[in-house]
Amino acid sequence: MRHIGGGHKKKYRVIDFKRDKHGIPGKIKSIEYDPNRTSYIALVVYADGEKRYIIAPDKVQVGDPIMSGPKATPVVGNAMTLDLIPLGSTIHAIEMTPGKGAALARSAGTYGVLMGREGKYAIVKMPSGEVRKVLLTCQATIGTTSNPDHGLQVLGKAGRKRWLGRRPRTRGVAMNPVDHPMGGGEGRASGGHPRSRTGIMAKGQKTRNPNKSSSKLIISKRKSKNKK
Repeated sequence: MRHIGGGHKKKYRVIDFKRDKHGIPGKIKSIEYDPNRTSYIALVVYADGEKRYIIAPDKVQVGDPIMSGPKATPVVGNAMTLDLIPLGSTIHAIEMTPGKGAALARSAGTYGVLMGREGKYAIVKMPSGEVRKVLLTCQATIGTTSNPDHGLQVLGKAGRKRWLGRRPRTRGVAMNPVDHPMGGGEGRASGGHPRSRTGIMAKGQKTRNPNKSSSKLIISKRKSKNKK
């Protein structure tokens, strides 16, 4: 893949996205950095001696108790099905398919809001602003994800970018017409419509598949940042 290579060696941390140790109390042993994701991860030691990593919720500390399942109380870090979570709660690590594992609101500082219930569905406001239906039998974790200041991070130098495995990227405008749709021109001519090297529009072009099965569960689409 272009612009990717080098970087520091990583080891993958297996994360428990399913939170399927129901009714077994656990305790947070440590909160650690994970190079594979933007949020921190927490090591949980369960009463039966098993250890698992979970996405660390914001404001949790070492020694805090944690639990999942119907016996859990709605406090930060506990995982429950959406039919048991109080309305208005902030939630993260939300499943889209029951038992498949968390898929939504997993990155640093993100959360959804449980707005209501309608039949067999819960109405959840996503981090993007989209409001959609999710099955009540899906599981979510109470609270927001850790490291909310991730977006304020300044790398500071090119070398730190290389540690992350990102190589230099030549601007399309600086290329010749044969190399890029935005290349060419006399002097510092602008590049025309912003687009990728393969001609895919960078702004305005819709990329979502209209026939996607989950589209019917969307109540209102996310608000565009370009609208005045």
